[in-house]
Amino acid sequence: MTGPAHNGVLYLRGLLMPGVAGNCWSIAEAVGLDRPYRLHHLLERAHWEEDTARDVVRAFLTRHLGADGGVLIFDETGQAKKGTKTAAVGRQYSGTMGRVENVIVAVYTTYATKRGHALIDRDLYVQADWFDDPAQMATAGFPEDHAFATKPALALAQAKRALAAGIRPQWATGDEVYGRSRELREFLEGTGIGYVFAVPANHQLTTSGGGRMRADQALHLVEPNGWNRHSCGAGAKGQRCYDWAWIATDHPRRWLLIRRSIADPNEIAYFYAYAPEGHPCPLTDLAKIAGMRWKVEDDFQDSKSTVSLDQTQVRRYRAWKRHVTMAMAALALLAVLAAIDKTSHPAPILPDDPDQDPPADCGAIALTVPEAQRLFHLLTTRICDLPPQAMSARIARHLNWSDWRRHHQARARWHHYRTRLAFDA
Repeated sequence: MTGPAHNGVLYLRGLLMPGVAGNCWSIAEAVGLDRPYRLHHLLERAHWEEDTARDVVRAFLTRHLGADGGVLIFDETGQAKKGTKTAAVGRQYSGTMGRVENVIVAVYTTYATKRGHALIDRDLYVQADWFDDPAQMATAGFPEDHAFATKPALALAQAKRALAAGIRPQWATGDEVYGRSRELREFLEGTGIGYVFAVPANHQLTTSGGGRMRADQALHLVEPNGWNRHSCGAGAKGQRCYDWAWIATDHPRRWLLIRRSIADPNEIAYFYAYAPEGHPCPLTDLAKIAGMRWKVEDDFQDSKSTVSLDQTQVRRYRAWKRHVTMAMAALALLAVLAAIDKTSHPAPILPDDPDQDPPADCGAIALTVPEAQRLFHLLTTRICDLPPQAMSARIARHLNWSDWRRHHQARARWHHYRTRLAFDA
């Protein structure tokens, strides 16, 4: 059997193998094929709908992570390219590299709930100058009706698809690229979704007193006692605490949030927030939603390091969509495995006093995506041909080793948190 479904399983299996680059040659060798041509065909010419597959990935995630009360998180990431033939490649700013480079950039949506998070949508960002050359667009595989869309417009389209698929998020967040979009904010407000978007220092707002000013000018309205210290989420070495202030605007459900670094008070960030009518929302909750934006960064890191999101060598538009969709499917599987493990084990113990003595057992950290990939590979690939008794012993050894390591990491985290408590005190 060599149809698209079978070849898709082989491709997915290769992406789930640790240390395998995300190109057809490496995947073909890893899964035991003599040549990569079947996988090339899968990405380039085979008859299957990659957007339908994307919808299946989204449905799989929401079924296991929950469709209600989550957070939509918008962000983009880039992949460096050397040539000029890849679809949508060009010199543009890449946040991944922190400078202007020859890259392709794509907009993604992460969906996050208390159970876990993963990527649910993707769109390739095509710069306006590409549309000046129809021949180049056709060579790269773009359909004739492919129209220019800004990054916020792509995020808006992804938000609409998520809601049409039955996802009922409570919040949305993203960086300044998306915070500047009035259309995106208005759509979220119209559908009853709250948001906390980063905005630039020159973001214009009208205060509750009727004054029109920039965000950095509004900073001077904060009284010395107007700052409140809150965490925007737990990090690897402690709570990510900042000083926060909020300023009322001319709309009763919108605020400007100002975040100030504790270590460097000159490090200021601004956020524009909205809470739906009838939804009580203290500053502590808004700060946590602002901190949720880092979930998409975690997904980028995990998907690039474990399932080769950015290692494709394809050039044409549809092949890119197909590879990225397969990588999202692999990430979704690992994220769900991690979520299942998280719900079946209690959260690790954390200190609440800098002078506290460590407990005998700090618990275990939740299963991470890289660890889920390692266990999935070990338990489905390396031991499948062993006799039953030897297989059981091998499974027990790998699971015991994983359990010990995660207990050790929980103990290390406990000490990191205690050190941070002493520092903050």
